[in-house]
Amino acid sequence: MTTMSGDSAAAQSTEPLRVLVICGAGASSTFVSLWMRAAAAARGHRVIVTASSTSALADDAVGADVVLVGPHLADQYDAIATDLARSRVAAALLPESVIRGRSGDEALDIALAAAPER
Repeated sequence: MTTMSGDSAAAQSTEPLRVLVICGAGASSTFVSLWMRAAAAARGHRVIVTASSTSALADDAVGADVVLVGPHLADQYDAIATDLARSRVAAALLPESVIRGRSGDEALDIALAAAPER
């Protein structure tokens, strides 16, 4: 069971959780991925976080466990999540607070909560 502290089977797996953060052009997702890596390291989670854009999503989502979608893509989220579900990749929409907060903890918690049981 996932808790707000991010304890989950995915986080405890021997394989790292693979998270892809996407935004329109790849800029804000780059910052979020950097913040998430720092938060994961500080909390002892094995997470591989990469950044991408919507134009590269089809290729970059291969092998991902979770795709975090930037808040400015909210109008596209349902279509993105539906496409990812066909490939058995979980998706979650990031709130604006992740960008404003400049800390990876909230995004990491969202990724851990969205992660499938592994």
